Amino acid sequence: MRRRYGIVPAVLAYLALTACGGGSGGSTVGTDTTAGNCGGSCATPAAFLSVADVEQIIAQAVGEANALGVGATIAVVDRVGNVLAVFRMSAQTVQIATATDSNGVALISSGLEGIMLPVAGVPMATLDDQAAIAKAITGAYLSSEGNAFSTRTANQIVQDHFNPGEDNQPGGPLFGVQFSQLACSDFTLAFNGGAADAGPKRSPLGLSADPGGFPLYQTGTVVGGVGVISDGRYGADADISDTDRSNDELIALAASFGFGAPTNRRADRITLDGKTLRFSDVDFADLTSDPNGATFANLTLADGGLIAVPGYTVGVVETGTAFGTSISGIRADNDVDFLGQDAFVFVDNANQLRFAPMAGTDGGLTTGEVRSILSEALAVAERSRAQIRRPLGDIARVTISIVDTNGVVLGIVRSRDAPVFGADVSLQKARTASLLSSAAAADFLNGLPDAKYIETTDVATGVVTSVVLGDYVGALRAFLGLPTALADGAIAFSDRAGGNLSRPFYPDGIESGPAGPLSKPAGQWSPFSTGLQLDLVINAVLQHVLFVAGVGLPDVGGNCAGVELADDLSSAIATPTPLLAANGIQIFPGSVPIYRGNTLLGGIGVSGDGVDQDDMIAFLGLHNAGTLLGTVNNAPVSMRADQLTPMNVRLRYVQCPQAPFVDSAEDNVCDGK
Repeated sequence: MRRRYGIVPAVLAYLALTACGGGSGGSTVGTDTTAGNCGGSCATPAAFLSVADVEQIIAQAVGEANALGVGATIAVVDRVGNVLAVFRMSAQTVQIATATDSNGVALISSGLEGIMLPVAGVPMATLDDQAAIAKAITGAYLSSEGNAFSTRTANQIVQDHFNPGEDNQPGGPLFGVQFSQLACSDFTLAFNGGAADAGPKRSPLGLSADPGGFPLYQTGTVVGGVGVISDGRYGADADISDTDRSNDELIALAASFGFGAPTNRRADRITLDGKTLRFSDVDFADLTSDPNGATFANLTLADGGLIAVPGYTVGVVETGTAFGTSISGIRADNDVDFLGQDAFVFVDNANQLRFAPMAGTDGGLTTGEVRSILSEALAVAERSRAQIRRPLGDIARVTISIVDTNGVVLGIVRSRDAPVFGADVSLQKARTASLLSSAAAADFLNGLPDAKYIETTDVATGVVTSVVLGDYVGALRAFLGLPTALADGAIAFSDRAGGNLSRPFYPDGIESGPAGPLSKPAGQWSPFSTGLQLDLVINAVLQHVLFVAGVGLPDVGGNCAGVELADDLSSAIATPTPLLAANGIQIFPGSVPIYRGNTLLGGIGVSGDGVDQDDMIAFLGLHNAGTLLGTVNNAPVSMRADQLTPMNVRLRYVQCPQAPFVDSAEDNVCDGK
């Protein structure tokens, strides 16, 4: 039985990733045809969205919406998530995701589904602006000079099966990525009320997979993204075997005219596990309007206007930043910490390093060890064949993060042209591996406030279900048959292992099996309610959504865990909480814990260019640094999670690609290490 998702307004806000299926071959009309051989080096100080560009993008979207006879909300962002404008044609009630079975019968409410924001005396919040921003950020963050991914692509790669609707297939390769780039993250930045500044910025709803979000290109390089919502639905399609005609997607595609992704970089030219990815179910030939005739100056009050969105834009059109320059928040390392490597780093508005290598706050890793692990992992990436980039044979482009056992960031470095989403995600992965491998995990989870689910459409009588975070500890212990798991530090968990335990089926994808102990069970799981991953952050996400909607709560701080949310949503208190999961956790592969002997020192996370590549770069980078230094190493084999066989099925630790390097035919590169 397949689930269908529709949305209903209000907290819907969160739902992140989802979309409907289909896919078109791709016309070159309206696309950026100057890509040439761009493979990561086409970004220049001259490549950015000007005010005139943003206005043109909006005008093209409004023209298509008028031709279709619908109102739309349109958001435009630059490559690092600065919101350059939000234009609302008419106020919409955006619905929050509600799961139904094939007969239209509602399933059990879970997580973000069925939420209607029961705030007494406050009318239903309008969340169209947040939905449009999330879509635009997704298009920009998932794309690079080597790949163009849309929110429709995102839908395909985050569900319980890959492809969605194909029974007994493993979960999507980026299962769980929707709950990243969160507003409560200590990595992503808030809008400061002025002009666009150093990014990357946060998303109000995490990443989105609702059709209607595309990347924007100039001269072969990503300069931003556009997101549109017009249909009052922010949902997911669990069956991508058909082709849908989405007004959101048509309007967003019209908006991208002249800034469209190069045809040879689109998702529908890229395969994963032998399956072609989806980009769009419509093409420029399907448009009702002629984008060539659209001009911003000809828009009238009847067409709508620019709006302010608290925490994102003051209601004017801004100029985008040039990616790779200091004002974008990402620039070249210039051989400061990574001599002779094509390394890029994160900087603040004063062009000062945000995450220079440093020693652990727990007395573990030294500055030199952190620098060496980052450098060796980057060196592995520079030799590795990319999984999701074109042209074929290009090297992997990733972000690499290291944390200590307190969750403190000890260093972050990235490859040239790595997709922006991988920065926050790599940090989530590093923290997840360190947290689950530690002896502090059980106490940490047991000490967090209950997650709050709002399960009513009556704004006067909100009914709240409290989810006890500590229940996941007991479930994991019972599932593994280890009564002291997460409290004794005896097991080293990678993100691949933790992800195995976070799927709605165990083994992954096999529908006859039980749910993993960190997942919601069948009938409650959806892309909007994954289990522990969401429950750790749901209170903070709700707080931010309500803040942006103007309900009266303050904005969130820089820690996604530890928010105590009142049952009536009238208050939110951030309790003092360690940084162990400050930007949330991640549940798809690409991390390993770091050890000295059998002593845990922290974690390394990698994200950006295929999950097997992420695994390999983290694992081999740490191994190579250990060989060089003789002081750090991967977990002893006897401690690794792949020594466990719950349900008589072995957990996975890492999975490395076959013959992964561009400069040698070496195979089985992770064996025996």
